[in-house]
Amino acid sequence: MRAATMIKTVGIVGAGFAGLSTAKILKALGFQVQVFEKEAEVGGVWAASRRYPGLTTQNVRSTYALSDYPMPASYPEWPSGEQVQAYMQGYVDHFGLAQHIALNTEVVSAVFDEQALQWTVAVRDIERGERRQFRFDQLIVCNGIFSEPAVPTYAGQEAFVAAGGRICHTSQFNQESDAKDRHVLVVGYGKSSCDVANAIAQTSASTTVLARTLIWKIPKKFMNVLNYKFLLLTRMGEALFRYIELKGFEKFLHGPGKPVRDAMLGSVESVVTRQLKLREIGLHPGTPLETIARSTVSLVTDGFYEKVAAGRLKVTQASIQALQPGRATLSNGDTVPAEIVVCGTGWQQQVPFLDAATMARVTDAAGNFRLYRSMLPTDVPRLAFNGYNSSFFSQLNCEIGALWLGDWLRGGLQLPPRAQQEAWIDRRLAWMEERTDGKHSKGTNIIPFSVHNIDELLQDMNLQLGALTRFRQWLGPIDPRDYQVATRRLLQRHAAG
Repeated sequence: MRAATMIKTVGIVGAGFAGLSTAKILKALGFQVQVFEKEAEVGGVWAASRRYPGLTTQNVRSTYALSDYPMPASYPEWPSGEQVQAYMQGYVDHFGLAQHIALNTEVVSAVFDEQALQWTVAVRDIERGERRQFRFDQLIVCNGIFSEPAVPTYAGQEAFVAAGGRICHTSQFNQESDAKDRHVLVVGYGKSSCDVANAIAQTSASTTVLARTLIWKIPKKFMNVLNYKFLLLTRMGEALFRYIELKGFEKFLHGPGKPVRDAMLGSVESVVTRQLKLREIGLHPGTPLETIARSTVSLVTDGFYEKVAAGRLKVTQASIQALQPGRATLSNGDTVPAEIVVCGTGWQQQVPFLDAATMARVTDAAGNFRLYRSMLPTDVPRLAFNGYNSSFFSQLNCEIGALWLGDWLRGGLQLPPRAQQEAWIDRRLAWMEERTDGKHSKGTNIIPFSVHNIDELLQDMNLQLGALTRFRQWLGPIDPRDYQVATRRLLQRHAAG
């Protein structure tokens, strides 16, 4: 499939990092763009309606920015959710995108006309209830992999709620004060669960985190001194984990130099174990540190382990077996008081505005998204996805993905034959399934291989970074500003901007 030069209008669903960077780059390349966002503000997961108490970035400020728009120097090292949303609104204002964004606008359906080669997109104004239709030559889905909260169904939950209990997702728990003097169960041991539990532990009647599996947490500063960005947010940090294809120095690290690589990870594991006192508080995962690469890398929430050690916050390795008014029975046989259940249980990857037939052409029988380079379905023309590549540098992956799509839409990027694309997808999904024990968010999670993904996209476009820049990235944290040159060169290539 090649993009046709007749493509002029592009509809974009979602105004998170993927939607905004796609709109900005395609606009600069001369396309007419229209973004639809169902929230009242831009930001995606950082919008106010989805922010939970204690939400901060995992990346440090200097690495969690788009290439040509740095975060304000006044921001702290780990910006709050509110600050990230303000940064994204600043990006909209700086690049004049507001006129291309329809807020409070839900995409109800998107139907492709095979004859006209156009998408008919039906939207609903959430505030007024009005419906409208638009026609686009190209549709790009940027609703993100955190689109629909996944909340389990528990036995007895009807009676629990009827008696005044509450069950919600972490993204739906927006007010810390709701937990005051109440017994709270937080389900899950990922970053959002620990953030919420830590934020409410001082004012709740009790806070218990239910962890089905204990995972490794990475301190923001090793030995309370060395910022983790110098260890994990570098090419070296990424190279410690085995990629699908080994090149250059990585062949050494996972070949003759594997003892060196193992020793590096082992030393970090020892430091983390001692620093967090994991054995003393009974929260050692009992697995090698490298298992952090299986699904997600979770930073330590400031003060969390101190509250556990002080008894103000409890972590129990169990799950909810049943709920009753005011209490919960756990899988370990314990019964604990419970008035609020907050679920940090992940997300369902959904595209509700595409019909079942289209989704069947985009996904496989297991629901995995079959996307070449995590963006293009091989069987649906004029459709693309961006932001379906969760990673440490998700914002950069979105931006470079937007460049890749722009180059393709302008006819500058030659794709391999469909059979080769399918083979690439098959190999990638099989590798992800094996590497993550199935925890790859339906084929959209590329943690911790952000830079590898970016390198592949840049190579496709023949926009690789210089050798000196790549070498510097081996030794120090990734600086998004290094990638400004890619946008500049692409615009020059297509005589735009």
